Amino acid sequence: MASSRDSDPTLGYLTRKDTEVKLPRPTRVKNKTPAPVQITAEQILREARERQEAEIRPPKQKITDPTELSDYRLRKRKEYEDLIRRVRWNIGVWIKYAQWEESQKDFARARSVWERALEVDYRNHTLWLKYAEVEMKNKFINHARNVWDRAVSLLPRIDQLWYKYIHMEEILGNVAGARQVFESVTPRLGRGLGTWGEMKNGEVGRCRYCYERAIEKLADDEEAEVLFVAFAEFEERCKETERARCIYKFALDHIPKGRAEDLYRKYVAFEKQFGDKEGIEDAIVGKRRFQYEEEVRKSPLNYDTWFDYIRLEESGGKKDRIREVYERAIANIPPAEEKRYWQRYIYLWINYALYEELDAEDMERTREVYRECLKLIPHSKFSFAKIWLLAAQFEIRQKNIDGARKLLGNAIGRSPKDKAYIDFEISEGEYERTRQLYQRLLDRTKHLKVWISFAKFEATAGLEGSDVAEENDQALLLEQRKQCLQRARSVFENAVNHLRTSAPELKEERAMLLEEWLTMESSFGDIGDVSIVQNKLPKKLKKRREIISEDGPTGYEEYYDYIFPEETAPQNLKILDAAYKWKKQKFRHTEE
Repeated sequence: MASSRDSDPTLGYLTRKDTEVKLPRPTRVKNKTPAPVQITAEQILREARERQEAEIRPPKQKITDPTELSDYRLRKRKEYEDLIRRVRWNIGVWIKYAQWEESQKDFARARSVWERALEVDYRNHTLWLKYAEVEMKNKFINHARNVWDRAVSLLPRIDQLWYKYIHMEEILGNVAGARQVFESVTPRLGRGLGTWGEMKNGEVGRCRYCYERAIEKLADDEEAEVLFVAFAEFEERCKETERARCIYKFALDHIPKGRAEDLYRKYVAFEKQFGDKEGIEDAIVGKRRFQYEEEVRKSPLNYDTWFDYIRLEESGGKKDRIREVYERAIANIPPAEEKRYWQRYIYLWINYALYEELDAEDMERTREVYRECLKLIPHSKFSFAKIWLLAAQFEIRQKNIDGARKLLGNAIGRSPKDKAYIDFEISEGEYERTRQLYQRLLDRTKHLKVWISFAKFEATAGLEGSDVAEENDQALLLEQRKQCLQRARSVFENAVNHLRTSAPELKEERAMLLEEWLTMESSFGDIGDVSIVQNKLPKKLKKRREIISEDGPTGYEEYYDYIFPEETAPQNLKILDAAYKWKKQKFRHTEE
């Protein structure tokens, strides 16, 4: 029989070793009272300090003769040389070595250490600065100039080297030398550094010349804003406010709006201090222009922002700026060819055309704006009747009737606006063209309003001057009125026949048409014949019908029905025929 140890599939079972962890038996604390002497952290630290061994410091040595001094220097140089041999690229070691040689007044050796360090890393400008400072501190001016010349020639992009070099020449009072350094640094760094030195020395003309040279070279630089602001503030200090204003305006025209925030703020402050009312308003407009530029840059398809920007420019009255903003606005074409995206955009074109016509009074440019807009719209998917009408009305105002007729003809095919075209032909007195347009419209739709409009046109065509006609023309006028009545009556008859035969269910529209016909006959007075229409008027009856829903009948509703005379006539004949047969049959029974 196997034991429990042999049957336990554990690590001990596999290795035949006892792997159970045996922990010591926990002991119980017999006395839990506090000790009579308590140990504190302060006591532990004090004991550690008392037991610490005293530091052994080497004795101070005093050098009493040249031999000892020579030994000391030899020993220190050997230490530094050994250290340099181990950490050659540690510049701090080289600097300490050179400064130690300087402290020993051995300048030749110190220069030798500096030169060796520069051979290791000449790109480290700290070495050049320390080297030159040592030469300057010990009044080796020519040596210092040589160091500075070498430094700025090897590291021309390190500004600090140039500043320190210039500062040394200013301390020495060598204005010509400082100016020469400025002349050297300007083409290398591309900055107007020379202005600082010239201003300090009272050379206003030279300072202005330095600024002008800097602007010629740095007008397109990313940091040009700082240069323009400094130039304008310099002119302010020189009491040249007009020069400063010109500099601000030039900068605002040439620096991108996204980088001119500080420039706008400075310009507004300048105008508030030195400008008149017009200048202040111009500065504020410029600030708002900057805000709009930021908004349209972030969201170019936000047409409301473009409208606000355009209104701002129109308040200024500068044609070039206004046209530029309009052109930039209409260049942001909606991304999708869906009418809902274009509805706001199309008004940019409309406002542009109206501005060119009414404010700029440039008719050719207005015509070009309308033409480009009509080319841009995808008429195969959707169109805008408003732009067609505005373009045609513009041509009418320009006495270009053929051009307007051509536009309206194209509009009917692409964005149906027959009523506008009809009104145009009526205003031109082209009644035959108007009738043709009505006939084309009736071919597409037989709507009640089209019939009524056609009949009203026929009733008034050619009678516009009837109120001022003389007595000898009364007979001719009467004949014209009769012809108009006949044509209008013909239109109404055609409309009634169409509704009776082709759309008998449209009883209410048919009744309305007869009411219009009756009104027209009454308006013609004696020559009108009201009885023609009255015989056709229907009877209006109130009826009830059952409301049917998905669940079945739910109730009744009242409605009006129209009974026309031609519908009741056959029923009346049937009733009379039945009555006649009944009476005849009764008479026959009486005879029998």
